[in-house]
Amino acid sequence: MIFSLTDAEDLVASTFVHNAVEASVAASVAHALVQAEAAGQSGHGLRRVPAYTKQVRTGKVDGRAKPSARLQKPGVLAIDAMHGFAYPALDLAVERLPGIARTQGIAAAAITRSHHAGVMALTVERFADQGLVAMMFANAPAAMAPWGGRKPLYGTNPIAFAVPVAGADPLVIDLALSKVARGKVMEAAQKNVAIPADWAFDVEGNPTANAKDALKGTMAPAGDAKGAALALMVEVLAAGLTGASFSYQSSSLFDAEGPPPALGHMIIAIDPDAATGAGTSGRLAELAEEIGREDGVRLPGRRGLGLRRQAADSGIDIPADVLDAIEALR
Repeated sequence: MIFSLTDAEDLVASTFVHNAVEASVAASVAHALVQAEAAGQSGHGLRRVPAYTKQVRTGKVDGRAKPSARLQKPGVLAIDAMHGFAYPALDLAVERLPGIARTQGIAAAAITRSHHAGVMALTVERFADQGLVAMMFANAPAAMAPWGGRKPLYGTNPIAFAVPVAGADPLVIDLALSKVARGKVMEAAQKNVAIPADWAFDVEGNPTANAKDALKGTMAPAGDAKGAALALMVEVLAAGLTGASFSYQSSSLFDAEGPPPALGHMIIAIDPDAATGAGTSGRLAELAEEIGREDGVRLPGRRGLGLRRQAADSGIDIPADVLDAIEALR
């Protein structure tokens, strides 16, 4: 069924409110999930609504929690998500961090006791829209082993980056450090379809095409040993420096069992002209133009932005099984 973005957000937000989520929190979460769906990232979109709702019902997520922030150092904003959803904490970072970054030249938001960070491209893009370069790092429940191991220790630990480009859309990079985002495996498991055998390993460490076995096992790191090393880097930045739980200490984002995940996110915002004085976004426009000269080359971030613009005009098609699962929660 086709929904406008506004109607889809109203549907999701009202579902959360019906399940004891505070209205402003519900609106923040609904907007993030619908935008993820519009960007073609359905594994981080409306398929998350049932799991989110069940976690609120069991207290794994506090649906009434509102984040708090304090300026810990002149360039460091410490944000406590209070065991609530990540999106209100990310909204707070987008609101507070740019002014600090412009004053200091560079600033960081350290978010602790948080939840699923969602499509991080949507967060870093909001900084680029304000003229800032942004990097974001997030840990996730353990799903990937150190290179050579079989025990899950790191999350898929995504990283994202956005930079403003004069006269054009920003460049946006968003990638999980597993070969694919775990949300894609979750979606395949829900649909009961196979996955490529190089995406994940089963509990015995063997490659598997069975999505449910993959969720019980470990994800394959992107770039093999290099991806595993980068996952460790993200673990330090997102959890070690924020005081959040490490991935191996966090409970699953896919079920309602266990304590709050208490995950961490680190956002670094940079004034692009802090070192040069002026003109950086213009130089970056030259770089983007040069990259795009060759036929077949696609600038990162443009596909998702194009899909979201199309969805703003034409709406999104919510699959029947997803819509039925949401309606069952109302």
